[in-house]
Amino acid sequence: MNSSPEGEEITMSGTETSEIPGFIAVETGDEGGLPLAIAWSLSDGRIKQTLIQPDDDWLTEELISLGGYSLEELSSLGVSPLDVIRELETDHFNETLFTAGISDDESALSRLFDTYGLDPFVELAPAESLYASLAPGDWARARGELFGILGLEPMRPEHEVEVMLHLHQRLNATDDD
Repeated sequence: MNSSPEGEEITMSGTETSEIPGFIAVETGDEGGLPLAIAWSLSDGRIKQTLIQPDDDWLTEELISLGGYSLEELSSLGVSPLDVIRELETDHFNETLFTAGISDDESALSRLFDTYGLDPFVELAPAESLYASLAPGDWARARGELFGILGLEPMRPEHEVEVMLHLHQRLNATDDD
């Protein structure tokens, strides 16, 4: 798996290992939730991300969408769904990972695991649940603002995870004051 599209690691500065929860995001096609790309954070603030090679069974469905990717691009640059599962298991076995889009990410992860008849070994929870002191909607607003400030795209999983890490760092700094 790559650490970023260019193969370089993305690291959050000023973060302490014990305080960083695991964040995850999965990019899916428009119809059917075909997993196209995935990213998650590590406990030290680095981000792992990769494109996902579509399983042959996924491609037999009538209405699949590959988003902005070509089949050739996913096949040549992506990793197999099984390799994604193995890497995720190495990094986050039996952990809760936090996400901005729980139902979409849950359905995409289910597809990865179902392909091999496996039960998911991670649980997903809404990232905003980490911040009980925030009023409803405040996390989503702050997330949206941060995308604009950082110049990142919400549909790219590595950008989603990066924004959740930055937001976590910002909200924890506020809590410490």
